Amino acid sequence: MKARAIDLARTASSSDVIFDALRDEIISGNLQAGESIRQEYIAKLFNVSRIPVREALKRLEAQGLVKNERYKGAVVSSLSDDEIREIYEIRMNLEPLVIQYSVENMKPDTLALAREYCDRFGEEEDPARWGELNRNFHETLYRECKRPFHLKIVGEAIDRIDSYIRAQLVLTKGMNKAVVEHQAILDACVEGNGKLAADLTRQHIEDSYDSLMSFLNKKGAQ
Repeated sequence: MKARAIDLARTASSSDVIFDALRDEIISGNLQAGESIRQEYIAKLFNVSRIPVREALKRLEAQGLVKNERYKGAVVSSLSDDEIREIYEIRMNLEPLVIQYSVENMKPDTLALAREYCDRFGEEEDPARWGELNRNFHETLYRECKRPFHLKIVGEAIDRIDSYIRAQLVLTKGMNKAVVEHQAILDACVEGNGKLAADLTRQHIEDSYDSLMSFLNKKGAQ
């Protein structure tokens, strides 16, 4: 959090800035499951009272990213196997629908941006950047679906699971497979084949889930 420290004493939307900063730290994995978030430390870091910090934490709790524990206060939420499965089920059912709708409205500049993210994802050598580029790629292909509530649900589902997606890419050597699958999804979008893009997206998410759970189960058995 030190890199995000700024003086928010005169900023009207300080709770929004703190919310964004904490959310980014959680989904990137810099703040890990079970880690405490001390209000006084965050308030001092951003030079504000505890009021905007509490507001930010309430919003994070509403999204399931933070929970309050007795004697510990706010801590980063962890997910059970059942919760991970349910979130992936939401993704597998909703994201294919979103991309199919989006293909119907997709503009050349959107495809160009998606291709840029696709290429950067495949060329990136720093594992710390893989998760962000992966998300940018998918969200670019979804953004023209004209279904704002769908996108809200997808965004919140990915927020809950984002740190696990990043771990799956890095720890399961899933990068090479993801590069190939991204290219296939992009090609289907370029061809205007929404049904194929949807099928490939569903398989891509399912493969990610299978790989992640296999890794977690092996880790738990050690």
